[in-house]
Amino acid sequence: MKVDDDLVRQVIRPRLRESHKGSYGRVLLVGGLYPYGGAIIMAAIACVNSGAGLVTVATDRENIIALHAHLPEAMAFDLRETERFLDNLRAADVILIGSGLGEEETADWALELVLANIRSNQNLVVDGSALNLLAKKNQSSLPKCHLILTPHQKEWERLSGLAISEQSVSNTQRALEEFQSGTILVAKSHKTAVYQGAEVAHLEVGGPYQATGGMGDTLAGMVAGFLAQFASTDSYKAVIIATWLHSAIADNIAENAYVVLPTRISKAIPSWMKKLSL
Repeated sequence: MKVDDDLVRQVIRPRLRESHKGSYGRVLLVGGLYPYGGAIIMAAIACVNSGAGLVTVATDRENIIALHAHLPEAMAFDLRETERFLDNLRAADVILIGSGLGEEETADWALELVLANIRSNQNLVVDGSALNLLAKKNQSSLPKCHLILTPHQKEWERLSGLAISEQSVSNTQRALEEFQSGTILVAKSHKTAVYQGAEVAHLEVGGPYQATGGMGDTLAGMVAGFLAQFASTDSYKAVIIATWLHSAIADNIAENAYVVLPTRISKAIPSWMKKLSL
């Protein structure tokens, strides 16, 4: 599948006049445990700027003040509040877990809680350290939901068993068959590609100026935001365009910047989406 103007317009459409925040989806983001608080903040900023209607963050209580200083538009609660966690999990259209989650006991508990309670009609975006935790589990026991994986090459190696040198298109497609049908894979590298079944979209955007902390967290937040607000669109197409836009904005910023900061990408998302929707 190739990214062209037609595909972009299939996903990024003008908003209906008679709509409200509930029309654009609820997202629950889980992560940002000490000392990785900034990761979930960057994911949340990207998610809100991508147009998700309601964004809630489950994180360390100590991280909430910092989150609200950067993003008062998001709601937040202490990840360890089990009942509140479950209530927000049930209400969400999209759950993103992994940005700054870490791999300690609390992180594994949070992932298990999500896996045990997610429903078949919900989207689950697994990113960052949650991918490493997932790699240690039996893939056949994964819940039936709309699963989106966003690994870089080393994370995909742990998940799939494929060494980086073996991660060809055909090998990756075969490895993806071990996951439930319909799983979407964003295989991040200098040649990022998005897979679903026999489909693959190669994205000819992006560059080394994106090699900085928080870039993947920002992408994960954009993917979650697109899945939430473009729920009536094919999920695979929504993920492709979110991933493409992330790097297209970076390319534009890099014309005048040696390094592209993830937060600069997030700041540019609304204006880019406006132009692309016309």
